[in-house]
Amino acid sequence: MAVGEVMRVVVTVLLFAVSLASVSYDHRAVIVNGQRRILISGSIHYPRSTPEMWPDLIQKAKDGGLDVIQTYVFWNGHEPSPGQYYFEDRYDLVRFVKLVKQAGLYVHLRIGPYVCAEWNFGGFPVWLKYVPGISFRTDNGPFKAAMQKFTVKIVSMMKAEGLFESQGGPIILSQIENEFGPMEYNGGAAAKSYANWAAKMAVGLETGVPWVMCKQQDAPDPVIDTCNGFYCDYFTPNKAYKPKMWTEAWTGWYTGFGGAVPHRPVEDLAFAVARFIQKGGAFINYYMYHGGTNFGRTAGGPFIATSYDYDAPIDEYGLLRQPKWGHLRDLHKAIKMCEPALVATDPVVTSIGRAQQAYVYRSKSGCAAFLSNFDSGSYAKVTFNGLHYDLPPWSVSILPDCKTTVFNTAKVGAQTSQMKMSWVGKFSWQSYNEDTNSLDDSSFTKDGLYEQISMTWDKSDYLWYTTYVDLGKNEQFYPTLSVNSAGHALIVFVNGVLTGTVYGGLESPKLRYSGKVKMWAGSNKISLLSIAVGLPNVGNHFETWNTGVLGPVTLSGLNEGTRDLSRQKWTYQVGLKGEALGLHTVSGSSSVEWGSAYPKRPLTWFKTFFNAPAGNDPLALDMGSMGKGQIWINGRSIGRYWPSYKASGSCGSCDYRGTYNEKKCQSNCGESSQRWYHVPRSWLNPTGNLLVVLEEWGGDPSGIAMVKRTVGSVCADISEMQPSINNWHTKTYQIPKAHLLCPAGQKMSQIKFASFGTPQGVCGSYSEGACHAHKSYDAFEKEGLLQNCIGQQYCAVAVAPQIFGGDPCPGTMKKLSVEAICD
Repeated sequence: MAVGEVMRVVVTVLLFAVSLASVSYDHRAVIVNGQRRILISGSIHYPRSTPEMWPDLIQKAKDGGLDVIQTYVFWNGHEPSPGQYYFEDRYDLVRFVKLVKQAGLYVHLRIGPYVCAEWNFGGFPVWLKYVPGISFRTDNGPFKAAMQKFTVKIVSMMKAEGLFESQGGPIILSQIENEFGPMEYNGGAAAKSYANWAAKMAVGLETGVPWVMCKQQDAPDPVIDTCNGFYCDYFTPNKAYKPKMWTEAWTGWYTGFGGAVPHRPVEDLAFAVARFIQKGGAFINYYMYHGGTNFGRTAGGPFIATSYDYDAPIDEYGLLRQPKWGHLRDLHKAIKMCEPALVATDPVVTSIGRAQQAYVYRSKSGCAAFLSNFDSGSYAKVTFNGLHYDLPPWSVSILPDCKTTVFNTAKVGAQTSQMKMSWVGKFSWQSYNEDTNSLDDSSFTKDGLYEQISMTWDKSDYLWYTTYVDLGKNEQFYPTLSVNSAGHALIVFVNGVLTGTVYGGLESPKLRYSGKVKMWAGSNKISLLSIAVGLPNVGNHFETWNTGVLGPVTLSGLNEGTRDLSRQKWTYQVGLKGEALGLHTVSGSSSVEWGSAYPKRPLTWFKTFFNAPAGNDPLALDMGSMGKGQIWINGRSIGRYWPSYKASGSCGSCDYRGTYNEKKCQSNCGESSQRWYHVPRSWLNPTGNLLVVLEEWGGDPSGIAMVKRTVGSVCADISEMQPSINNWHTKTYQIPKAHLLCPAGQKMSQIKFASFGTPQGVCGSYSEGACHAHKSYDAFEKEGLLQNCIGQQYCAVAVAPQIFGGDPCPGTMKKLSVEAICD
């Protein structure tokens, strides 16, 4: 049999095997129960929000046009100790999946179990690091055994609950491993063997749904290789019969302590998605659709912030980020209009200009076209099917009937919301000073310096390193103490007196302390508090990476010259005494005497009691006056805070046009990387809530405040004669309307700005242009008019010259910009 005939037989067998499942695929689509689908998905990670938030988040995702919710499975949250499993509260995976099903959406379950995800230790439990003979993510027996055991545990649990689509459940796709391709390149034959083993192991679990491996170009059949990135239109799967899937379309980027906050313009994100779909994309997942919060000590990296907002369409607090959510919703509507043609055929591509192309899908059911302008600087006037079209730079226009433009990625019709943090209360504090000069019965002594995580097993961020130095009467009593550490932060005490602090950073966690210290004749006590800020989550064999004081530790300037302290006896104590006492809990906090609160003291515990603020608005703590530490409410950990670490980076204006990267559009330069820390409403009692703050550096608790997050104002920017996505089938250009909607419980109290003409600026900072209609405000404020907005939650105003007193500048393309205050 000829080679070509053999290949055809192999392909036929593979396709037949895949087609037996209720979920299968071909090169144009994922097929669910025989129906080809262009699937739009969004990542919502269940532990990064609360179960009380899940139904609303899922519904908002559905309202935004999503078909699928994608989530990782977090091994270290589910198996904190070997064989001891936890699937409750924020880790109730079954409950989360069932809620997605109830909403009528599908699930893509990314089991991994390595997740990366800016999550502590990449999702691996720390105990895994200490399994004898283990080596992560390679052809290693102990690792494969542990990984397979957990994967089987999750698959069996899903099967027992009937949650795979083959059982009538919502799970239509699963993932094994995660972004292993780049690691495999450096890992050689053992890594390649491991990747093949992982794929075979997963497929052998017979879930009845396809498996994917993202960023894994050599994913073996029938596993689908997929793309992750800011753009994936260039991507082609490794076999012609596999669909083109984008498992992570990055909506923004994560925030690190000490780094600026990244933002991604929705015009560019929509452009990237439309490019992917027009080039044959079958599945697109937004990473993240709701980022949420790294509660507790779940943030990895290290130096990843507690906020995992990710500039996602649904913000950290569960509120819609507008216009990102609305613009993407409109994009999804346009894509769905084209779906019958998209799943039926491949595109015909023609050039319609220097940097402009038309992608046309024709089928028995109709025709759909995508007109692209890849020029990042100039508008383009193009002719297509005998009609003329204006294409903004760096944009794609979608024509579901190959004639009418219903959506352009650069023209945002959705309203913009300006968020605000409003003060709702301050606190009366008491304090308790951490004992920094004595050791308890849990301490132990070893020769030399030991790596931190091997001592703590990550049960605490803190490890004390203590040693003693004897000096003679004629010694120099102001030597220089030098400490080299693998990171991440360090507080130095000599004879119980604070000597200094030092910390690493996102790019380089290692640190070095050097400073003169005051000592005396006789025995001197050196205490080093090493502080971890999350374990590594990515990199080649990151299980071998170290943290803590590894030395050398020296005293220089002594009569003898330099004394190396690294190999002498050191006494270790895991954690702080306040942690051992449980000061973050009601029972633990009542076991000690608390005094008046004094700022600027390192290692101080603060506590207060407060009543829950009225209403349902999301809440946060303003920690801007504090240094670095941790927060608990009613015994639950909000996470690490570090507002004193000011953000460095390049902040300024942001143009959506041109290739995006995480450094392109940033904010908060020179300010705190994260000032506000999410307080879930469900964690509060009506009265008597305990708030505990551990301050490491010495901040001022009098500045801490509770705030609520609300919509401060809403804006609309609408061009005249812009077609509506809802009336495209009429083939007419109806007069567009500016729609303004305040959240439930809020109404418009003031029109802050209104201009029909050529207004300038963006929501929150509009200004009139050279062309301005003198009755722009009247259309929104004048009593008796049907479109009056004051006192209303919602209003709509037609964008036409007669509404604003006539055409202020005939012959000029005009738009309306309006901002309304919501109270």
